[in-house]
Amino acid sequence: MKMPVLFVSHGAPTLPLEPGDTGAAWRKLGEQMPRPSAILMISAHWESRIPTVSRAVQPETIHDFSGFPAELYKLQYPAPGAPELAQTVALVLQQAGILMQLDDTHGLDHGAWVPLSLMYPKADIPVAQLSLQPDRDPAWHTALGRALRPLREQGVLIVGSGSISHNLHALFRHPRGAPAPDWVTEFCDWIAEKIAAGDLDALGNYRSRAPHAVQNHPTDEHLLPLFVALGAADRLSGAQRLNNVMTYGILAMDAWLFDAM
Repeated sequence: MKMPVLFVSHGAPTLPLEPGDTGAAWRKLGEQMPRPSAILMISAHWESRIPTVSRAVQPETIHDFSGFPAELYKLQYPAPGAPELAQTVALVLQQAGILMQLDDTHGLDHGAWVPLSLMYPKADIPVAQLSLQPDRDPAWHTALGRALRPLREQGVLIVGSGSISHNLHALFRHPRGAPAPDWVTEFCDWIAEKIAAGDLDALGNYRSRAPHAVQNHPTDEHLLPLFVALGAADRLSGAQRLNNVMTYGILAMDAWLFDAM
């Protein structure tokens, strides 16, 4: 069965401890989608100069954060690796003329295991991870996603994991419990409008065309996984905006499901 494509905003690392509405939404999503043969995660928390695919047989759970409750560091997501998928990713990228490399040791960072622990809590689906290139633009990442499209025919779920809004400096200043400021909601709604219109040109040039773009994303990396998902999708028409909620008044927790049957 051909799999849909997914983008999730993974939020704070504490999401597994405080799942709330977002955790419930991710669990429901995992239950409703067709079961994938394997998962390819593209997380905002793995960056490299060229695309790198993890080929680890048993990826470690990476706790790539500090200053959180001790119980968070005890959480494990022992999903098996997907070395065969990694080899297939290498093949399709090479066929697209994209220079890449394989990594035999990289585990799953929190941008990968946090949403997966809620979507697939049994940790029984093989997972590989693909890195981002922070020095490359949205168009590059859209082309990267386009090269990955054939994987969907093999039952692979492609998941971009980042954040629709990501200004951590503003987050720490924002009063807890206060509503989201206009500069966040207007940006998120602009993204939704352009996806609904299928306007990849506007989305790819979001930093100059979207309202409050740089305020929401001082750097690109947390929005780049969305562009991989946009490229991997066959079409943007019919895209489903899921979980339109905010955490901490600043972090938009939107998810986007593309090509759902």
